[in-house]
Amino acid sequence: MGVSRSATLVLAFLMITEGLTLKEAVAAVRPHRDICPNAGFLQQLRSLDMSLERERRRRRQAQTLGLPAQQEETPSLTELRQILWTNRKPVAPFDQVWPKLYIGDVSVARDKATLSSLGVTHILNAAAGRHRINTGQQFYSDLEVEYHGVEAADHPEFDLQPFFSSAAQFIDGALRKNGKVFVHCAMGVSRSGALVLAYLMIYHSLSLVEAIIAVRLNRDIGPNSGFLEQLRQLDLSLSSQSRQITEQDGSETS
Repeated sequence: MGVSRSATLVLAFLMITEGLTLKEAVAAVRPHRDICPNAGFLQQLRSLDMSLERERRRRRQAQTLGLPAQQEETPSLTELRQILWTNRKPVAPFDQVWPKLYIGDVSVARDKATLSSLGVTHILNAAAGRHRINTGQQFYSDLEVEYHGVEAADHPEFDLQPFFSSAAQFIDGALRKNGKVFVHCAMGVSRSGALVLAYLMIYHSLSLVEAIIAVRLNRDIGPNSGFLEQLRQLDLSLSSQSRQITEQDGSETS
């Protein structure tokens, strides 16, 4: 009938070859023919639309930073280091790296006046512990903030992976309540940077490269090689899960 299957393929062609969004592709076809992809095909086109838009956004952001466009979904450790170390700038005491999400250093973590002026409601200490940055909920008792501590050492051999999920959940819960989150370690570069990248990957479906580029638009971060490899493994795992879900959806609608 030239309504569902053929229309889906034509829309996909316009999106991939001509760079149109799904909405633009539909608008281009509709003046000439009424089309109606079934619900399953429409969902698949929507997924394609989102994937293409992420890729366009990543390329724009990479161009802004003067970075080479990466072809692989999960680059090697060497390639990731290149992205992190290209066109680096001095690191400020704190920067907003995502709406209402800040990364900073210990000086700001201990500066209650600055935290108050920023409107911070949640603090994630990525270097907690007696022999590191020993703040805790009690330290902030005179501020209306929620505290979450991760006792991580900034060492390549330290396993930060078990903390990715809980830290990301803390950040997501705060932002869903319209809060403002300050994530810090000693320098606001390695431990805090790694946890924020994990949050963006888990809750915003960004690839590791996309997450790095998004953060680097506002702050230079540098997770150590061990953390970077752990984030790379997270990226591979999330990509695998995403593919399985897509294949499952495709088999159910076929």
